[in-house]
Amino acid sequence: MGFAVKSLGKIIRSVQAFGRELSRKSGPAPAPRVPAIGLALGGGFARGIAHIGVLKVLEQEGIPVRVITGTSVGALIGATYCSGLSIEELEEVARNTRFTTFARWTLSRCGFASNDRMIKFLANTLKVKTFEELRIPLGVTATDFNSGEGVVFHSGSIIDPVRASCAYPGMFLPVEIRGRYLVDGMLSHPVPTRPLREMGADRVLAVHLKGTWSKGGAPRHLFDVIGQSFSIAQDAMSQLWRQAADLIIEPDVAGFAYDDFKRSGDLIRVGEMAMREALPTIRKWLETAAEATYPSIERRLAPRTTVTVPAD
Repeated sequence: MGFAVKSLGKIIRSVQAFGRELSRKSGPAPAPRVPAIGLALGGGFARGIAHIGVLKVLEQEGIPVRVITGTSVGALIGATYCSGLSIEELEEVARNTRFTTFARWTLSRCGFASNDRMIKFLANTLKVKTFEELRIPLGVTATDFNSGEGVVFHSGSIIDPVRASCAYPGMFLPVEIRGRYLVDGMLSHPVPTRPLREMGADRVLAVHLKGTWSKGGAPRHLFDVIGQSFSIAQDAMSQLWRQAADLIIEPDVAGFAYDDFKRSGDLIRVGEMAMREALPTIRKWLETAAEATYPSIERRLAPRTTVTVPAD
């Protein structure tokens, strides 16, 4: 009798286990995860206002951006957007911004201007003050002046890393952070696609503001010489960042001067036009999400190939 009872118990437990497994397999399939779309915003002084147009169209079309990286003006606009500013607020900031909003002419062996006014500008504009508080993860790039290494900030205070990313060599003084002298991120990451990939983006959308500094003929002043030289260098190294991008859009900013802040409305429209042309490709990313398995965006802080210096 005892043997029969034990055998019956085993049979019951086996049937129960089989039922649980059958129930698990016949349950609803998990919904496919949408790929984490990342946005890499390049530099370009006032031309960078076109980035606002790109963000505007992405919002209007309901396309989620899960992570952003920025260089120079791309870092500035990325920081304000990730901190919580709406598109309307960004447009208002752009309308009221001029070169002297964040720059102050100075006499120094290291540059003709300081961007220390950016401290007050960012303090009054940003809705949060640290990377950890941002509503969208952000990476800000700069370049170590002495080693030439790319630096990616993603923790601590936002303000000084953005200032460093905008410290255009020859024009602005280098920015010191924790004993390192940092200059514009464009020297190491003209369009920061690789840091974006390393932060966990499944699909990398790069925004390149291609535009020559010189208008032809002899240079008018030192800034023409510096600016055009860097434009040439950036074109020569473009293959490095292009390889890490899934899609590159290039708003037509060729007709705008580097300090055309007064034409913010036109620049925003140029960004919108370029983004709308790219929409079919991005919609395909979303439509084919079921055919691919994407890991979680939480892997965004995986080990980097660049040198990472926390801002805190």
